[in-house]
Amino acid sequence: MAETRNLCAQIPVDLHAKVIEEKNALGQALSEYITNILKEHFEGGNKTMANTATKTLAFQISEELDQRIKNYLAAEKERTGKKVSQREFVVGLIIQALDEYDAAKQSAE
Repeated sequence: MAETRNLCAQIPVDLHAKVIEEKNALGQALSEYITNILKEHFEGGNKTMANTATKTLAFQISEELDQRIKNYLAAEKERTGKKVSQREFVVGLIIQALDEYDAAKQSAE
């Protein structure tokens, strides 16, 4: 296991509530959640703290679907050697569906 260090910071109460809500929705420990956010920031190609407006999309799914997603992501990590977060997976599916919709709409015009 990699060596770890503690990172502690005071943040506004409303932001803390959002963090806790999202990490709970993802079923992650706080350390895993924050690690994923920092990795996404530094390794995801977005190395600047741009003022990009974001929205939280939270929803509940069945235990069975959750397990299927986890199994799929584990298999993909094994196959590709790259860990994909649940967030990346879901956002990727949404973008794919919207791109297909946009393409169909354009070809219909």
